[in-house]
Amino acid sequence: MIVDMPMLDMLLVDRAMTEADIPAVMAMEHAACLLPLHAWSEDNYRSSIRAGYWMRVRTEPETGRVIAVCVAMDGPDEVHLLNIAVDASHHGTGLAQTILADLYDRCRQRQAAVVWLEVRPSNAPARARYVREGFTEVGVRKNYYAALNGREDALVMKRDIDLNATTEVPRALD
Repeated sequence: MIVDMPMLDMLLVDRAMTEADIPAVMAMEHAACLLPLHAWSEDNYRSSIRAGYWMRVRTEPETGRVIAVCVAMDGPDEVHLLNIAVDASHHGTGLAQTILADLYDRCRQRQAAVVWLEVRPSNAPARARYVREGFTEVGVRKNYYAALNGREDALVMKRDIDLNATTEVPRALD
């Protein structure tokens, strides 16, 4: 499906991620992360595909170049956002916001009233994005992430979903 994103003044292809996408997704994510250690591994992606998680990529229509990925796990009455990454050249364009709006729409389709996620305390841009999106901190998972000097905690965040809304109300761009 081609998605018109007027905020970004471009057309992107939104489609399910496949195993063939893994090398391109990993390259994009490694380049976009603050530290390559923060990026998902090939095994993370392969096991998510095997588990049947909701996995989407956004690509440029002319080149097929992967510019974003989103992975979420369905649960009873909830969705858990496992990973979202946007190509560094598209940071600040509203692409992450658009992908999150799609995730909220999926929640409504599934009647999932809550989205959960974990985020590194050191990832200030992601934390700020989630707060602007209406997520609140509800806890900490100790020593959750691998870090350069051992382990890093994860902040657990949640966002309630209005199941009666027809679509996500756009929020102002950064």
